[in-house]
Amino acid sequence: MAEQNYDSKDIVVLEGLDAVRLRPGMYIGTTGIKGLHHLLWEIVDNAIDEIANGYGDTITITLNKDGSATVEDNGRGIPVDMHPTLHKSGVEVVYTTLHAGGKFNNNNYKFSGGLHGVGASVTNALSKWCRVEVFKNGKEYEISFHSYKDENGKMHSGKAEYPLREVGNTKKSGTKVTFLPDSEMFGSLKFNLETIAVRARELAFLNKGLRLVLIDQNSEYQETFHYEGGIADFVTYLVEGKNKMFSKPVYFHAEDKNFDLEVAFIYTDSYTENSFSFVNNIPTIEGGTHETGFKSAFTKVMNDYARGEGFLKDKEDNLYGEDFREGITVVLNVKMNNVQFEGQTKTKLGNPEAKTMVESLTIKELSKFLSDKKNSTMAEVIVNKAKGAAKVRLAAKKAKELTRAKNSAENFNLVGKLAASTSRNKEKNELFIVEGDSAGGSAKQGRDRRFQAILPLRGKPLNAEKKRIDQVLANEEIRTIISALDTGFGEDFDLSTLRYNKVIILSDADQDGAHIRAILLTFFFRYMRELINDGHVYIGMPPLYKVYKKDYCEYVYSDAELPQAITRAGKGYLIQRYKGLGEMNPEQLWETTMDPDHRTLVQVTIEDAAEAEKMVTTLMGDNIEARKAYINQHANFDKEDDFIKNYKENK
Repeated sequence: MAEQNYDSKDIVVLEGLDAVRLRPGMYIGTTGIKGLHHLLWEIVDNAIDEIANGYGDTITITLNKDGSATVEDNGRGIPVDMHPTLHKSGVEVVYTTLHAGGKFNNNNYKFSGGLHGVGASVTNALSKWCRVEVFKNGKEYEISFHSYKDENGKMHSGKAEYPLREVGNTKKSGTKVTFLPDSEMFGSLKFNLETIAVRARELAFLNKGLRLVLIDQNSEYQETFHYEGGIADFVTYLVEGKNKMFSKPVYFHAEDKNFDLEVAFIYTDSYTENSFSFVNNIPTIEGGTHETGFKSAFTKVMNDYARGEGFLKDKEDNLYGEDFREGITVVLNVKMNNVQFEGQTKTKLGNPEAKTMVESLTIKELSKFLSDKKNSTMAEVIVNKAKGAAKVRLAAKKAKELTRAKNSAENFNLVGKLAASTSRNKEKNELFIVEGDSAGGSAKQGRDRRFQAILPLRGKPLNAEKKRIDQVLANEEIRTIISALDTGFGEDFDLSTLRYNKVIILSDADQDGAHIRAILLTFFFRYMRELINDGHVYIGMPPLYKVYKKDYCEYVYSDAELPQAITRAGKGYLIQRYKGLGEMNPEQLWETTMDPDHRTLVQVTIEDAAEAEKMVTTLMGDNIEARKAYINQHANFDKEDDFIKNYKENK
């Protein structure tokens, strides 16, 4: 092979924002739907930072008919004067220069989220065009940017069409940004109203008094999110449909220097803990030092109270933290500077000082709350619930020990059920949790036994949403799953011992199958949430139809694909509607659903833990009417057969 010279001329220097378009994943993670929304959130975050630091109170997000989005706030407005070294207006610097912004010191922003100063410029770089209007000092200013290729094919990313210019007088203050995501980067993807509404509601909860208006010009939808109670209202929203143990949440707010803490919690008669934490409006779904500080403080204060008031006798041991947190729904809202997140995903807080600050502030404020005699009834409810939880914890100890047993002859849970894989490579191994013995038999015969294990469910697992931990462990199907995964669960969960990189739920495409998926996902969400957070849980997608004739066969996975498949098949086709996995022979199940080269898997993620909590409560809780309303809105298991009927009538 001839030697190829590598000289300085081979070093490519990307100018301006070109690096963003070349490697967008480095800046927004993906050019899929999540990345598309990331462009919007970067602009919204800038507006939120203004409000969070005391400048303005209203943000309006508008989804325009041409696919663009507009974000307007009534803050101070981006600086319009000339930058002293770059000789451009502050607006142009912010939108065309990476790592430029007012958040690298604490002079202008005490607290801020965002992408370390790359947000606005990244949104500009990945947009076809971007227009910024600034209302400041009685004047209105405007500047536009666009991305284009010149006659030589060279890309120019987010270039200013003209310098910032004054266009009129105004009484308004703030910034208005309109941008159109570039179809070359995002294809035909469009903003999703429901996704944006969920985040808008969350931001309004986290920023007490914020008025966040969401408008969709395509559907004439308009909603204003505004919560004077802030996270206290958030907690109330999260437990809708559950039986609350007292009428309103406990709330306290404390601050120390450049650290601000809000806590709100309430108890229901459920048996699981639901904690949601945020740092500078960013969800920390993996927790971190702030959650650790709160939990240790909460346990200490509650034990001290229980012992001081005689609920615990001298000879009795202190209660565990998990006892006190049974049935709690808590929102922890921290605002601080110099935030350090672990990893690139910003889902776990790493600042060690956050633990100390949250711990000391929580001890002070919670002790003050408990010392007030008017709160004694509420405190007694919490302590009595914790004492009941402690009894259940002790009763569940033996059941937990069963789950720690290895996959051996003495482990009766797995004998005759789990068809294990032969490989010991955890990174490649997969576990299929399959509905029913019939489908389980086909899966066992059709699988690649080198890396695929099959666990058929012979009965319906218990709904973990409605039962105590000892009742959950009494369910044989649940115990079998825990044993197969070998991770433990709840407080004892250890991801490092997981035997399978992919845990795939495989059930029928009907109501019963959907119910089993919901039950399993609820169990994972409540007792093995890290399994989902770390990306190990998947939904297998079996085909809905087979379109075939003598010399043609095609499997169809969605109703939307059916017309095209029929067109490709041509005259004389037949359609088979698969009512269940058991209707497929082993070869068909492998070919359509298990073969890594051809199957479709949906990875289960928790992008918004609070909204996931709300959904689980609705689907798996006791409120029948709420469940019916949700299912009617999001699912229709009869429509597939209507497709077949219509096509047969029109052949």
